Amino acid sequence: MQHIERIFAPEGPLADAVPGFRPRPQQLEMAQRIAAAIEGNTVLVAEAGTGTGKTFAYLVPALLSGGKVIVSTGTKTLQDQLFNRDLPTVRDALGVGATIALLKGRANYVCPYHLERSLSAARLATREEAGHLRKIARFAERTRTGDRAECIDVPEDSGAWAVATSTRENCLGQECPNAKGCFVTAARQEALVADVVVVNHHLFFADVMLKDEGMGELLPACNTIIFDEAHQLPEVAGLFFGESLSTTQIIELARDTRNEGIVSAKDYAPLQDAANALDKAARDLRLAVKGENLRLPAARIESEAAFIEALQGLADAIAELGRHLDTQAERGEGLANCLRRTQELAASLKRWRGGSADPEVAGGDDVVKWVEVYLQAMSLNLTPLDIAPIFQRQMEGHPRAWIFTSATLAVGSNFSHYCGELGLAEATTAVWGSPFDYEKNALLYAPTHMPDPNSPLYQEAVAEAAWPAIRASGGRAFVLCTSLRAMRRIRELLQEKLAAEGLDLPLLMQGEGSRTELLERFRFLGNAILVASQSFWEGVDVRGEALSLVVIDKLPFAPPDDPVLAARIDKLRAAGRNPFMEYQLPRAVINMKQGSGRLIRDEDDRGVLMICDPRLTGKPYGKAVWRSLPPMRRTRDLADVEAFFAEPVKSDA
Repeated sequence: MQHIERIFAPEGPLADAVPGFRPRPQQLEMAQRIAAAIEGNTVLVAEAGTGTGKTFAYLVPALLSGGKVIVSTGTKTLQDQLFNRDLPTVRDALGVGATIALLKGRANYVCPYHLERSLSAARLATREEAGHLRKIARFAERTRTGDRAECIDVPEDSGAWAVATSTRENCLGQECPNAKGCFVTAARQEALVADVVVVNHHLFFADVMLKDEGMGELLPACNTIIFDEAHQLPEVAGLFFGESLSTTQIIELARDTRNEGIVSAKDYAPLQDAANALDKAARDLRLAVKGENLRLPAARIESEAAFIEALQGLADAIAELGRHLDTQAERGEGLANCLRRTQELAASLKRWRGGSADPEVAGGDDVVKWVEVYLQAMSLNLTPLDIAPIFQRQMEGHPRAWIFTSATLAVGSNFSHYCGELGLAEATTAVWGSPFDYEKNALLYAPTHMPDPNSPLYQEAVAEAAWPAIRASGGRAFVLCTSLRAMRRIRELLQEKLAAEGLDLPLLMQGEGSRTELLERFRFLGNAILVASQSFWEGVDVRGEALSLVVIDKLPFAPPDDPVLAARIDKLRAAGRNPFMEYQLPRAVINMKQGSGRLIRDEDDRGVLMICDPRLTGKPYGKAVWRSLPPMRRTRDLADVEAFFAEPVKSDA
């Protein structure tokens, strides 16, 4: 693979094609290492700091390789950006004829079969959602791809989408009467023949690794797999190598059975009764567990009478629906599909109650049994304690290159935690720092006299310490919290301070709108304060002066009572290892790097990163976090923060 150096040169093809392109040594080196990994069919784990230009660094060698490439990203937003903007730009600059395809999970494509069924039978929650369904129907008639991202006049969170798309469970496959017009099938056929296919991590594991949806043929033909935002992989892999049964799945089965019954078995009323009973049983199970946004070990609730009764009620309702479907399944493919799903749910529930995951999925390894409770739903989960051997089995076979890249994979320059989680013992590793001038443009502020993070008044201390910095920056701040409770309390306290001082700074909070809406408002306002939790720690890009201060309340250690983490800690301890140093601290460092990475997004950005947690400076392990952060100037003096914001912004012009 030649010409890499020439392509990234000041007068090379990328400079001609990309406005404002600047050669960066880190980008060139990264592209050369990726090219070598592709040629040698080896595994490369590469951390590239913000501003390296890692997207072009992997796309150039990928497009020049001449083989089939899968690029897997962390989010659908990044998928769309790659497919619609970055890939065509680089392909055209290089003058190569590679074909590209975008492939998302089936829930992203309109399903003609379910759309048709829902138009005639669906009972939507509101008149507005019924209107959305009609808009989706009109969109389906004119779209080529069926991708819901293109249907801009129906909100992403509208309930109409749930009945206008398919799931793995309710797809009829080749038996579907609308198979010829299926958008999912069309997208997959394009992916099979394309040179470069852009997927996301969830789809990669669900479709390609686990072959859940008939995409087993995509991986064998592939020469190179590139994971961008690869720091998310261990968690995503844990989801897919385990097993999960949610009340949402059960309610969807009840809904689909009702709709299919109206069309194909209108004269058999007991089917409707059984579907309604299953819907109620699923909702009763959720109500049997008090609280919301909880992750609980199963042992904590399995002995509670209300839960035992609701779980048995659900098992009975599934069995009863199965009996009725068994008598009606021959009357339509949709009813036959509902019968199959009912049988699968019954088997999944039986495995969860027995604490043993499907060996085809979890590989027969140790699993932890736990429950996650949301506002209106809950899931019963079995998660493998160690995903490395399962991931390794998936990587075996046909020789190909595997590239893992992100801005946050290492602790310092040590990749042992990340490589250990995925079993990448043979991987070569590399780190490229950000080309941004952090020394000149950024300040790290660790306030003094902060109480212990576990003290009852810690949120008050955070708000008190952060307020002078927020005032000095004139808003323009993210306040990133490690829990929803802390987020809500800190927002209350900041609201009081704004009112007391009569300052007119907009105060936003996660949950008051979608992430996209909140970011648009934040950018537009230019002086807002956004208080947020985990979903704003990564994948958020606000360039320019609108974001000049990032406040982080605590070092982001996962709660030790999280059932999956607690089980992994016990396993490491039983093996005579140090779970804090080997597992908890490296994860916290990687999360902290993600959160701090929100601040400087461009060469001209400048700002202050404020970390309130006294453990950063007061505990020996705080040094590991400190050393992993970008090379900003450090201070413990508020006067330095105020002076930083008082400085006139110097222009290089």
